[in-house]
Amino acid sequence: MTPDADLLIVGGGPVGLAAAIEGRLAGLSVIVVEPRATPVDKACGEGLMPGAVAALHRLGVYPEGHTLTGIRYVRGKVVADHPFAVAPGLGVRRTVLHAALARRAAELGAVVVTGRGGAVEQDESFVWCAGMRGRWLLACDGLHSTVRRQVDLAVQRRATGRRFGVRKHFRVEPWTDLVEVHWGRSVEAYVTPVADDVVGVALLGPARHDFDATLEAFGALRRHLGAAPTLGPARGAGPLHQQTRRRTAGRVRLVGDASGYVDALTGEGVRVGLAQAREAVATLEDDVHRSNAAYEKAWTAATRDYRLLTSGLITAARSPLRRGIVPLAAAAPGLYGAVVERLAR
Repeated sequence: MTPDADLLIVGGGPVGLAAAIEGRLAGLSVIVVEPRATPVDKACGEGLMPGAVAALHRLGVYPEGHTLTGIRYVRGKVVADHPFAVAPGLGVRRTVLHAALARRAAELGAVVVTGRGGAVEQDESFVWCAGMRGRWLLACDGLHSTVRRQVDLAVQRRATGRRFGVRKHFRVEPWTDLVEVHWGRSVEAYVTPVADDVVGVALLGPARHDFDATLEAFGALRRHLGAAPTLGPARGAGPLHQQTRRRTAGRVRLVGDASGYVDALTGEGVRVGLAQAREAVATLEDDVHRSNAAYEKAWTAATRDYRLLTSGLITAARSPLRRGIVPLAAAAPGLYGAVVERLAR
C-alpha cells in the first residue's frame, strides 16, 4: 500500500515548514496541511538568536531583517547589556520569516495543501489525517495543537498563573541594535528592531492587561516610541505554558510549540522549534519504538537549556526576587553573559 507521502505535516507555520524542508533534504516526500494563506502573522518577539540564524542558513533560508548585536535588560534606570560573543542575531518580522521558509519549502518540492488536519487514525504501518495517508505525521500545529489532544499527549493545567503575549509594530527608527527586555511590576516588554524603520513590542504577562495602558508604565520605552504610528492590529497568543506527557504516539510526533512550551521570555521559540524539526526527521526509521525513543531523547537534549533556564527565570519573576533580576544582571555581568550565551547557541 503506497502512502500519499512519507511525511504528513499538520501546521504550515515556521516550524512546520522547517520540518518540510528537513524532510525534503532527507529525500522524503512531504505534504503540509495548513488552513491559512502564506504568510501567517503571529504574536511573537521576532528576535532570532544567533543559533536560530545559523539553523535557518543550514536549511538554505536567508530572511531579511535587522541585525541584533545582543540583549539588554532594563528596569527603571538600571541597565544590563550583553553583546553576543560569536555571531549576531536577527530581528525578522514573522511574516517575512514565514514567507522565506515557504519559498524554500516550495523550491525543494514540498506540497502545501489548504485544509485542516481533522481526525487522526493510525495503525502499525501508516497514519491517516486530512483524507491522506502517510508513513509519519508531524504535529506542528502550535500552542493549542488539536493533534496533541487527539493522541492524548496533552497535560491539563489549572488556569491560574498563566501568561499571555500581545505584540504591536511601531513605525520608528530603532534606537539600538540590541533586543531590549523592559521589566515592569508584572509584565515584560520585549522590544525588537525588525527593520530600519520598524520596531516590534511584545508585552508578556497576565491575561487581560490593556496594551496601551501597560506600555505607559514603561517610561523610557514610551519616550523612545514617542508618537510613532502602529502598523497593523495587535496580535495575541497564549496561554504560553503548555505541557505534554510525551512527544510521540505511534507514528505521530509533536514538534515545536505543540510539543510543549514554557514561556517566550528568553526569545528561544524559533531556535528550539528548528532544532526539534531537525531531530523529528533525523530520527525516523522503520522500527517505530526505537525511532520514537530516539526522538524523545533528542527532543529532551535539544530543549533542556531552554526549559531549565526559562523555568528558573519565570519562577524568579513570579517571586519577590523579580525586582532584583536586572540589578543582579548588571552587578554580575559574567553570570548574565553566560546565561545569554547559553541560550544564544
